[in-house]
Amino acid sequence: MYAWLQILAVLLAARLLLFAYERWKSPLLRVPGPFWARFSRAWYFYRVWRGHFERDNIDLHTKYGSPVVRLAPNWYSCTGPESMRKIYAPGSKFAKSDWYDGWAHPDPDQWTLFPDKNLRRHAETKKRFAAMFSLTSLVSYEPFVERCVDLFINRLNEFAQSETSQDMDLSYWFQCYAFDVIGCITYGERFGFLDKGEDVEGAIKSVGSISGYSTLAGIYSEWHPLLYKMTSHLGGSGSNGRNFVRQFALTKIAKHKEQKVDLELFQEPFMTKMIRAHRQDPDKVGDHHLFMMAQSNVIAGFDTTAISLSATFYLLMKNPRVLEKLRLEIDNATQNGSPEQNYNDDKMSFKQSQGLPYLQAVIKESLRMHSATGLPLWRVVPEGGVELEGLHFPEGTVVGTNSWVVHHDPDIFTNPNEFVPERWLDEDEAKLRIMNEIFMPFGLGARTCIGRHISALEMAKLIPVLVRDFDFDFSAASKEWETENYWFVKPKDFRVRVHKRITNSVGKHG
Repeated sequence: MYAWLQILAVLLAARLLLFAYERWKSPLLRVPGPFWARFSRAWYFYRVWRGHFERDNIDLHTKYGSPVVRLAPNWYSCTGPESMRKIYAPGSKFAKSDWYDGWAHPDPDQWTLFPDKNLRRHAETKKRFAAMFSLTSLVSYEPFVERCVDLFINRLNEFAQSETSQDMDLSYWFQCYAFDVIGCITYGERFGFLDKGEDVEGAIKSVGSISGYSTLAGIYSEWHPLLYKMTSHLGGSGSNGRNFVRQFALTKIAKHKEQKVDLELFQEPFMTKMIRAHRQDPDKVGDHHLFMMAQSNVIAGFDTTAISLSATFYLLMKNPRVLEKLRLEIDNATQNGSPEQNYNDDKMSFKQSQGLPYLQAVIKESLRMHSATGLPLWRVVPEGGVELEGLHFPEGTVVGTNSWVVHHDPDIFTNPNEFVPERWLDEDEAKLRIMNEIFMPFGLGARTCIGRHISALEMAKLIPVLVRDFDFDFSAASKEWETENYWFVKPKDFRVRVHKRITNSVGKHG
């Protein structure tokens, strides 16, 4: 027994010496970072688990004054245009890291687009369906969004007319709006969230559990298959939530097929286009593609938009000057705010919204100040290694940029913690080029979010009517909101009181 203990001690000592030697000879030895991050992923896991890593990440780069910071052994947070160009440029050979395995089903045959580490397969799949998510496709989706805008306005009117001045969780209602829009665009029918504000079949809770599980499981991705199996039948777990969304998508697809919908309808939902492509060429668009895209739309399609809408209105409410300037632009664009005009019967089109420069600047500044995702977009250094920020990163090193870090970089954005939409309109051409180059609320390069145009459509259709027709006041507890970051940086409780905007005697909004 004693001999075995001696052998074990020798093996352990040898392993520690090898570990120390590998670290000592590493070209990245001098990269700063928390002490424990040199030895274990546990430090990073703990800080992400706390739910505020977007701020932690900013603070680390500020503390060490370095564009590169170690977050775990062989995991490095990089910021700056040079690094971002190399890591995320179109055609980049930097594949997604094992962290994304936490977002994938353990069965490799059930792969999906977002966590796919296969560069070639991802590029081919994205190209195959890109037209359905393009700007030109927005014309066919716009009527679906308008239906949901009407219902959202009806719900706001009910809150505004409440005799008890009932407050509302605006962030939750934005989730309801975004989820119903995704239902319309994907399947041609709403899920029903906007009818009563109820979490239909627990879908919002289920998708939320997926984010929490996947974010943490990805840090120790080697344990993901076992954890997934152990928790798949536990209510409220991430794997159980993934199973729920999987079954949800399969049920909707089957229902859509059984209805034998008229494929000549002008307003074609996403699934109609997919099924038509499937019937025309089953080898190119198989049953798995139908399921994969339908599931991805649900999981990724509502949180980003809901968070972005919440951030926009939170920042507008905190900055009355910006709100009034935006209102003036919208009023002038809608017959000078004439109350005789029924805004709901004459909605601003997506194309018209693109012609309002201050509205676009407000949206862009909101996405900069509060990007929907708040963790580094991890990538693996390809064969041969790479030079970043004057350092050589060997192949296999994990590197990534957090949008919150680069969007709050004072070397790029003057007074980065101030909400200043004018920066997107007034900066000189050279500065604007850099700002746009590193702007990454939906990712960068070939892995940019495929649904970003749909999110832009949802925001462009809703923001003008809310700004024009309603006033929002903070409830006492919501003036300084709290957020929680498990990949998506979500507001926990954004409670407001809503009022119909008052008009003055000459017939203009005041």
